[in-house]
Parts: sequence; C-alpha cells; structure tokens
Amino acid sequence: MLNSVFEFIKTFNITQFTGAFIVLFAIIDIIGTLPIVMNLQRNGRIVSAPRASIISFVLFVGFMYMGEAFLGLFSLDLSSFAVAGSIIIFVIAMEMVLDLEIFRSNNATGNDATFTPVVFPLIAGAGSFTTLLSIRSQYSDFNILLAVLANVIIVYFALKSSQKLEKILSPGVICIFQKAFGIILLSISVKLFTSNLTMIVGSISHNCGG
Repeated sequence: MLNSVFEFIKTFNITQFTGAFIVLFAIIDIIGTLPIVMNLQRNGRIVSAPRASIISFVLFVGFMYMGEAFLGLFSLDLSSFAVAGSIIIFVIAMEMVLDLEIFRSNNATGNDATFTPVVFPLIAGAGSFTTLLSIRSQYSDFNILLAVLANVIIVYFALKSSQKLEKILSPGVICIFQKAFGIILLSISVKLFTSNLTMIVGSISHNCGG
C-alpha cells in the first residue's frame, strides 16, 4: 500500500503541474467570478468560502474519476451536460447585465447561494469538468490533483476576501465590473451553448445517416 502511494507521489512533475494549474485557473476564472459573488452578497445571498472550496474540490475529484460513468448512467454525454451548464450561466449573466433577480431563494437553501450558482456552474461547471477529463490524457493524476488543490486554495482566499474588496471599491466601480463581466459571461455561455449544440446535432445527423 505504502509502495503504491510512494509510486503515485513520484509521478510529480513541475511542468505537468504548472500546465494543469494554468489550464484549470483559466477555465475556473475565479477573478471573473468575484463580481458575480459580490452582486449575490449585495442582494442578501450567503456565499460560504469554506463550504464552496470543499464542495468544489470534492466535485472536481469525483468527476475526474467518475464523471463519464455518472453521465453514462443517465445516457448523457459531456456535450449535453455542457449545454445545460451554459443555460444556467446565461441566466446568471442576464441577472448581472439587466439587474434582474432570477435565482430566488427557496425553502431548502434559504438565501444560501454557495452551491448554486457559485460552486455550480461558476467554479465547478461544465467547462471545468470537461477540461479535467481532457487533461487526464496528458498529465498524471497526481499532478492534476495538486493543480486542483492549488486552484481550490485560491478560490477560498478569493471568496473570503470578496466582502473586503467590495468595501474598498466604490459602488460605481463595482457596477462597471458587474456589467462588464456580465457581458463576458453572456458571451461565454453563448459560445459554450452553440459549440456543444453543434456537436450534439452533428452526432444525431451522423447516427441518422448511419
């Protein structure tokens, strides 16, 4: 058992770790998520940094090893999963750009926005999950797990400092960031939707043609 652990740890490679970290950091985009978190908190929603970090890490690791099998249970593919995530991202973006409140609290979660929409789909969303499965063919699992852990630590400190940043920044600056990132998020959701919908349609056409 110990020998297996040591062999697993010995697969550490700084180049692989750096590559996996950068890719995941770009796709998680916690810096771009902060204006959304600030907007949620300003509307009275609760975002717990510790819980968001722990849940994100568990989801990342779980999907990394069981994602394809889990989707297979429901006869789903990554493209369908990504389309569903893109719709949620689109709704969040509309909230930010048009100052709407679509994600309302319910009896189960109250004002807690930690899991939805912060953890899913903003931090651990379709893009992140798809990326995880993709880079497993390029990097060893140990390096990917370290990269996930490093990103989750950054997520924790970013979420933890969101309220302090809101106090430092003026309402006008926050509003500008909110609108700007809302439009960016809107563009990302449209791209994610169209690219994966094209894959689904292409797959259906191929099957029909076959």
